[in-house]
Amino acid sequence: MNEISQNITLGILGGGQLGQMSAIAASKLGIKTIIYTPEQDSPAAQVAEKTIVASYDDEDELKLFAQSVDYITYEFENIPVKTVRYLNTLKPVYPDERLLEVSQDRIAEKKFLNDIGIPTTRWSHPKSPQDITNTLKKWGVNQCILKTTRFGYDGKGQARLTRDTNLEALWSEFKETPIIMEEIINFECEISVIVARDRNKHIVNYGPMLNVHKHHILDKTTVPAPIHNHLAQNAIKTIKKLAEQLDLKGILTLELFVTRDNQIFANEIAPRTHNSGHWSIDACEHSQFENHVRAVCDLPVLAPNRHSDALMFNLIGDDITNIAQYQNQPNTHLHNYGKHDIKEGRKMGHVTILKEKTQKEQS
Repeated sequence: MNEISQNITLGILGGGQLGQMSAIAASKLGIKTIIYTPEQDSPAAQVAEKTIVASYDDEDELKLFAQSVDYITYEFENIPVKTVRYLNTLKPVYPDERLLEVSQDRIAEKKFLNDIGIPTTRWSHPKSPQDITNTLKKWGVNQCILKTTRFGYDGKGQARLTRDTNLEALWSEFKETPIIMEEIINFECEISVIVARDRNKHIVNYGPMLNVHKHHILDKTTVPAPIHNHLAQNAIKTIKKLAEQLDLKGILTLELFVTRDNQIFANEIAPRTHNSGHWSIDACEHSQFENHVRAVCDLPVLAPNRHSDALMFNLIGDDITNIAQYQNQPNTHLHNYGKHDIKEGRKMGHVTILKEKTQKEQS
């Protein structure tokens, strides 16, 4: 195709498995990738054209990186905004720093969502233990979730407050780190939706997907999510509204709660490809990673065209040592990220099992 015959080089900030899978997708489009990461021997470095190992605040190395690529993106949201802002003076960076800023701070995230009419659970920004006590009284509840406002993921940086919790002791554990308190709701399930949006404002979506967590880490994703059609349509409508309000160019994930009375509440934004969309590599003609690359490299995004239902589950920690069982199973696709150090809670790979498609894709 003429659109992919250009000599494009994409720079990716971050060297994890999301960068790895994006680099693989880019190679299939004839696009070279250069990885910029502080980590030696990262998963993405195993498949990229070149890797620059340097800190995110090294402007000399960042400049050399920018001079070597045509477009820049990132594979996780904890890239310093200052880094993205600097690089954007040299080469286009997508998604832009506005989305990165919103997604990095839970208070900014919740406020932005609420300001554009997307509902979330009740939340507050306490400055003291007394603020927490007062808010619980106002809400008429005796428990909540406390989270650091920045840099928490996979359950890190959060704690559950109940009537039996020593509030003063829990407060001290956060060590004066800014926190947000969130209402605990009686939800039925958690879902996610992913969209990719290109320069022509064309949007394609993946999901909704049903997500099950274990120890706060995504364990299993099922697509399509077994939810009512009107909820699926509402979830897709919600993320499209978010993408349009942000004037997204790139890819975006929205995690949501589905309540037992059939409401949906936005939980978190991820300005990147997402673990819950890994199934798309094997179950779609065009994966989330391909459309991520397309969107940030000024190519048109394409309809995913999901051809199968799918069950995806993560290989966490020692799970990677027991992969022989998947290697000869029909309709089973094993993805090993090639990480050398096995650690508890570390995502080492994933497995996708395909099934006959039973439901028309929502759009």
